Amino acid sequence: MSGDRTPDVVDLLSRGELTVRGQVREASNAVLFCSVAYEGERTDCVYKPVRGERPLWDFPDGNLARREVAAYELSEATGWGLVPPTVLREGPYGEGMVQLWVEADPSAALLALVDDEEAGEGWKAVGPAQVAEDRTALLVHADTPQLRRMAVLDAVINNGDRKGGHLLPVPDGRLYGIDHGVSFHVDDKLRTLLWGWAGEELTEEATAVLDRLGGRLAPGTPLAERLAALLTGAEVDALRERVAVLRRTGRHPVPSGQWPAIPWPPV
Repeated sequence: MSGDRTPDVVDLLSRGELTVRGQVREASNAVLFCSVAYEGERTDCVYKPVRGERPLWDFPDGNLARREVAAYELSEATGWGLVPPTVLREGPYGEGMVQLWVEADPSAALLALVDDEEAGEGWKAVGPAQVAEDRTALLVHADTPQLRRMAVLDAVINNGDRKGGHLLPVPDGRLYGIDHGVSFHVDDKLRTLLWGWAGEELTEEATAVLDRLGGRLAPGTPLAERLAALLTGAEVDALRERVAVLRRTGRHPVPSGQWPAIPWPPV
């Protein structure tokens, strides 16, 4: 059932028995590959226990697991379904984030390096990339509605780590984003490979979504209450302000110049 998005999946992730099957070794924090089973249903998932997180100097408040859940809450509030179902719960190694495992389609190309000055049809330019000591190429990303929605979501949550490997296209055409632990900072820390629309007008769809989201984030609303349990008050206020700025300007953000705009490593 990997890739399904229904309330039953959230219930399964929340209440099912977690069994650790392995570990994702290349991750900077503890990432455990698990199965979860409940009332005859079973699926694969990722479990990131809080105790396996490395402390970050610029994210001293709260933990990364709660930020991952907050990103799912925001994704659901937009109606775009860009983050796999994610819950906060107890597991074999204590409290942590549990997220539905999504198998990416390896044939789907979202990023590329081209030996040209222009991105070409169907692509958006990010900027030059050093690919060898004496050679540069143009880094580009696909120009698709799904990827553009992801760029808007990243601007909303202030994603500080939108690497290429954190984008998971699936065979049915959907796109998921993962690894949102370094999001929701009160300062502008947007780092992403999706700068191709920087400064461009938001789509009518995005504008309508942001208008609805602004209302759903008002103090005392169910969404605001759920986020208050996951983030600090200052972070929730900063989230509201980012949405307000996007609605006011009507444009995709541009790099601030005060923070590296591209994550490292980029993939």
